[in-house]
Amino acid sequence: MSGHSKWSTIKHKKGKEDARRGRIFSKLVKEITVAAKVGGGDSNANPRLRAAVVSARAENVPKSNIENAIKRGIGELEGVSLEEAIFEGYGPGGAAVLAEVLTDNRKRAASDIRHIFTKSGGSLGEAGCVGWLFTKKGYITVDHEALKQIGGEDRLIELALSANAEDVRNIPEDKLYEIYTDPGNYLAVKEMLDREKIKYTLAQMAMIPSSTVRLEGKEAAQILRLMEALEDYEDVQNVYSNFDISTEEMAKFAASA
Repeated sequence: MSGHSKWSTIKHKKGKEDARRGRIFSKLVKEITVAAKVGGGDSNANPRLRAAVVSARAENVPKSNIENAIKRGIGELEGVSLEEAIFEGYGPGGAAVLAEVLTDNRKRAASDIRHIFTKSGGSLGEAGCVGWLFTKKGYITVDHEALKQIGGEDRLIELALSANAEDVRNIPEDKLYEIYTDPGNYLAVKEMLDREKIKYTLAQMAMIPSSTVRLEGKEAAQILRLMEALEDYEDVQNVYSNFDISTEEMAKFAASA
């Protein structure tokens, strides 16, 4: 399990403050707008839009916000023109960091993100410097506790594979299972879990690293502060990293944040 996936799960369990929830709403609405602009406003014919709408509904984004975002994307409503960009760099200890951005001012975003990296002990790199380490996958986590109602691990694996998941991994130290899917099968697997009433702690499209870097102590705290700062920046949609930090150390950081 990559460090960022652990961090996302811990934050999800911890809950969201009102200010953070507002930022999440903004990010989801931006993604819906761009998805509609790129692939059209019909979610049945636009997998990216469908996934964005499902994520927005899961976070209780109002229906009117979703509909207006689609209308802005297809040009029925006026709105800011957004550009997609990916910024790559290195965090403390040499951990790879990749930030997906939607912005109306790429130059400003680049300057701000460079400052965030530097302030947190990292450095912004050139395009492609770490992107090769990551592969886009559907990623879902399920607590061990959630499987009691369906008969355990074997049943979860059976159901996941029947929905064309790529892999199911048991992570005993974190008391959860990880489900990995091809991007095209992510929603089918998620909808299967919903039908079977299997609760998941995290469900998202994510960039999964092929290798990890173990971090401890000061470097661990620095990379987590970098992740938080990037995630809180208004133009950043998602942040990924290949750091590996113990669950206990991450939980302590989350509790003190």
